[in-house]
Amino acid sequence: MAVLGLISDSPKGILVGLYNIIIAPDILLTDYIAVGGIGATFINAAILAFANIYILYKLKLKVNGTLIATTLTIIGFSFIGKNIFNVWPIYLGGYLYSRYQNMNFKNVVLVVMFGTTLAPLVSETAFGLHVPVEVGIPLGIMLGILAGFVITPLSSHMVRVHDGYNLYNIGFTAGLLGSVITAVLRGFGLIIEPQQVLSSKYDVILKVILITMFILLIILGYIVNGKSFNGYKKVLSYSGRLVTDFTQLTGYGITYINMGIMGLVAITYVVISGGVMNGPTVAGVLTIVGFSAFGKHPKNAIPILIGVFVAGITNIWEIDSTMVIIAGLFGTTLAPLAGAYGWLIGVITGFIHLSVVMNVGMLHGGINLYNNGFSGGIVAALIVPLVDAFKKGD
Repeated sequence: MAVLGLISDSPKGILVGLYNIIIAPDILLTDYIAVGGIGATFINAAILAFANIYILYKLKLKVNGTLIATTLTIIGFSFIGKNIFNVWPIYLGGYLYSRYQNMNFKNVVLVVMFGTTLAPLVSETAFGLHVPVEVGIPLGIMLGILAGFVITPLSSHMVRVHDGYNLYNIGFTAGLLGSVITAVLRGFGLIIEPQQVLSSKYDVILKVILITMFILLIILGYIVNGKSFNGYKKVLSYSGRLVTDFTQLTGYGITYINMGIMGLVAITYVVISGGVMNGPTVAGVLTIVGFSAFGKHPKNAIPILIGVFVAGITNIWEIDSTMVIIAGLFGTTLAPLAGAYGWLIGVITGFIHLSVVMNVGMLHGGINLYNNGFSGGIVAALIVPLVDAFKKGD
């Protein structure tokens, strides 16, 4: 990505683009490719990728499914909402929490990394609320630190609500926390304005880059797995419910194969829907690939995609709109429901998810980047007990 960034724009253009990315409000949907250009966006993603991998390296954490999911999610959202300025207050808050509890930072770092879903809170407060910069920047940093401090204890409790059937548990947690923070800001007359800045210029280029990456992942997995696809069927036997770490259950080779296949499935969904590849869709595709090491596979994810697609055709929204497409991509957070209860429940879940996700964003004002995780927690919390109740009734 760093190389792609450097060949896509001049050094001056990249610096100007990074500046524009940093001062953008960053609430959903703010496509960094449209804001700062593709060169600066690649550099932003590369810097955050290197920084996060270095943190994990220094903490001596072994690469597993959670770590892969975390890292690729951060890289994906470096195209929409997370940048080299707004994530660090949340890390600081998480570190302070670990010090307060006298625990090693490595025990909470992955939760904190996912917690950067609230990074737009920092940018929006600093640059988007029409308050003086000398007030906005310190306030944004303080709110980011607060969010990072509380996200870990909150997330451990929130998983009980959806019983592990929503893979983006931090998105659900951040949705609730973000809704409270947004409500408080609104109480002081600080209104977060809706945002939709999207690009369409680099559709073909991004598809070629991603498809190449996913094919290479499959080849890598094939080699690591002893030049064989043997064992892949085992992946399909898991529901995907938290915690399902394919690196531990099936090995790295099979995990890489699954990641590559799921990446191609995600690209296919975008193409069938008639959408374009831009910042949000790249984020959605890379998040799917990351979580294909941690719960997602074709058998449990495709029913969700079908459900969202059917809802997009029959509901009032345009099936080829970026909002509907990413609702499908990120909606695979609910894949464990299809894995545990069958494809029909998966399709129904995806159908319901689209309507919910298109409405819950107004609660947190777009400061929670994992809006589908918020929606997924709500949908899972309703569907799981209902399905269980009917099963028991039988």
